[in-house]
Amino acid sequence: MPDARVPLSVLDLAPVGRGSTPADALRNSIALVQETERLGYRRHWVAEHHNMPGIASSSPPVLLAHLASVTSTIRVGSGGVMLPNHSALTVAEQFGMLEALHPGRIDLGIGRAPGTDPLTATALRRGPELLGADDFPEQMTELIGYFEGSLPEGHRFERITAVPARGYKPALWMLGSSTYGASAAAVLGLPYSFAYHFAPAMLDDALTAYRRTFRPSADLEAPYVMLGVSAICGESDEHAHWLAKPGQLAFLRLRQGRPDVYPSPAEAAEYNFTPNERQFVEDWTRSHVIGDVATVRAGLEALVERTGVDELMVSTMAPTHDERVASYTRLAEAFALSASR
Repeated sequence: MPDARVPLSVLDLAPVGRGSTPADALRNSIALVQETERLGYRRHWVAEHHNMPGIASSSPPVLLAHLASVTSTIRVGSGGVMLPNHSALTVAEQFGMLEALHPGRIDLGIGRAPGTDPLTATALRRGPELLGADDFPEQMTELIGYFEGSLPEGHRFERITAVPARGYKPALWMLGSSTYGASAAAVLGLPYSFAYHFAPAMLDDALTAYRRTFRPSADLEAPYVMLGVSAICGESDEHAHWLAKPGQLAFLRLRQGRPDVYPSPAEAAEYNFTPNERQFVEDWTRSHVIGDVATVRAGLEALVERTGVDELMVSTMAPTHDERVASYTRLAEAFALSASR
């Protein structure tokens, strides 16, 4: 039996499947968070992505307001908000409001990447001159300052009071897929969520950098790592791999500059991969945990044992809402999560 001390959480991308709409995807996210709360998952995060027809979660704070309103115990948050796409003041006001409305249940995961392609990032940031993330440390200082009322004397925005952010600080997290995010989390004394599901090669270096340089803070005394991992738990190994194929084809098309909605299993099964495409998919899915209950349980146990992480955040990209719920249900049962009735 897996170690019950390692909590499980959910990363939801609000996938848009073939034949469905973004509205369907968002309604499915609302239904899914109610299921993950019932099953005993610790937190439910949504991600910020843009110009991706297959992902509907372009505005985490708007979606989180709905998710929080239909739940009462599970933590909800962003995985993450891409801070360079926004002003720190806007993010502080949005998440301060969420925390004021749902105290003690809001997580603000912050990332540095754009969450999209360069052209869309230019549109988001209103010009190519703002595409760099060189001012990210300054943005983080400003963001925290709005929540805590601690902008340093002489700061150009020291006279601004972020309402209702000040006094309503959510739990801050740093996201990352490299040593940059790990080092930033360590310096700020924040919990760190590593994107193992798409950057497995950097895992060991990032965890070493975070743990070695971590500075205790008022929020966190010791390093805390959550690992994002892609997993599909099927009725059998064969069934799980069948469920995984549409997501693999969708990711391939995204990397080829042809983003689309998530294909159906039949569409994915009929697609003829070139040797290079097949190798790309095999390389990308090497870190994924796909199989029946026993296979997934063993794979996640081994990952926790090897890395010593404190929590797992599972992203499941099955073709339909019912299949995603079924996968999360099998996983919850495998890890003996405490379901609420």
